Amino acid sequence: MNARSVPRAAAAAAAAALALAVLSACSDSDAPEPAAADGPASVAGVRISKDRTLHDLLPERVKEAGRVRVATDVPYPPFEMYVKEGDSALTGLDHDLGQALGAKLGVTFAFTPQKFDGIVPGIQAGKFDAAMSAITDNEERQQVVDFVDYSRSGSAVLVADGNPEHIAVLDDLCGRKVAVQAATHQLDLLKSRQSACAKAGRGSIDIQTFPKDSDAQLALRAGKVVAQLLTKPAAGWVAKAADGGKAFDLVEDPQAPGGYDATPNGIAVSKQQPGLTTAIQKALQALIDDGTVTKIFEKYGVASIAVREATKNAAVDQQ
Repeated sequence: MNARSVPRAAAAAAAAALALAVLSACSDSDAPEPAAADGPASVAGVRISKDRTLHDLLPERVKEAGRVRVATDVPYPPFEMYVKEGDSALTGLDHDLGQALGAKLGVTFAFTPQKFDGIVPGIQAGKFDAAMSAITDNEERQQVVDFVDYSRSGSAVLVADGNPEHIAVLDDLCGRKVAVQAATHQLDLLKSRQSACAKAGRGSIDIQTFPKDSDAQLALRAGKVVAQLLTKPAAGWVAKAADGGKAFDLVEDPQAPGGYDATPNGIAVSKQQPGLTTAIQKALQALIDDGTVTKIFEKYGVASIAVREATKNAAVDQQ
């Protein structure tokens, strides 16, 4: 389950845990070069130009305005971040992807910070055309917005650099001390694995709960636990950014490429603009096909959560 489905307090704690890593890993040179409404952009080392066929799919009002008004809730690493502390300039996976989509469509994706619980109402009210903010695509939200899905993310295991305990899959946590933030889906996931551990005769997971992800990572650094369970996007970014990538490793389970209990994340688009949904979906697929999406996700250490097909309203449950 994407962390946008847990209480916002948990999300805020995750953002605070990553603040120092963000400041050390991001620089002005990392930020995408913004595209003019009709010009190219450079994103994650890729030069992207307008596709006139895709541009023609846009609603007339978007073409005339030359922009798509996008809501986003900042900070939420690695999806949404500020380039510098105290600055209003944005970076992050969603922002980079938005700049790439804008360049491909020949319009500007203009991001505006908005508290998460006001994003969908803002789209409904016509304040925004779309939202890119690591939003979990679920059936409840599909009643009021459409989604173009670009990733699937769940929970993942973070270990010390070099993975000294050779953790490969979730059940390798049986019989070991594992850190997790309190009151999260990840804690529930660990608890749910206890019966499987017992059946396998490997001993129960010794679950160590912490108020914040940053506290859990301090315990991992100190060797007090062998691993931490957190959202895969956050785990991938921590592994890439902390100490220049020399503090932690992300465990990649080939049987769960998006993470455990992965759900789709989508670009939310107003139902009043079906043409915009179609244009974004086709532009995203073009960026998937030419490898741009992979490069953007790799930049933030989470290439494995990217989808291979830009689906619409992929969620089939009420997660």
